[in-house]
Amino acid sequence: MAADKAEQALVEQWRGILALHARTQCELDRELHRHGLCASDFEVLDVLSGDSCAYRVQEISERVHLSQSALSRLIARLEKDGLVERTMCAEDRRGVRVALTRRGRTLHAEVLPVQRAVLTRMLEA
Repeated sequence: MAADKAEQALVEQWRGILALHARTQCELDRELHRHGLCASDFEVLDVLSGDSCAYRVQEISERVHLSQSALSRLIARLEKDGLVERTMCAEDRRGVRVALTRRGRTLHAEVLPVQRAVLTRMLEA
């Protein structure tokens, strides 16, 4: 009986995490949409805004929760919008590096406070 209650509490905790994630994701998408982005777009821009000038697609995929194919499509869209640029990787000609453009850096800086405010509101409540 105690094991059943512990298991049920664990399942309820997991479902609470999933619900919080879903609510936060929806709120991020709603707020970021005003800037022409979705939450996944912002995550990629945020990763690329780090210390490194450019990241290999594989390195980005390790930091955002998207499949390789979904990430490739997202990067292609961001490139089309002039927010990122892709170049061949000098040390491995099969690899591709992705970097923010000036426009991408500007948009990231503009939207960063919006994203952080949503996280604060949703996760510190």
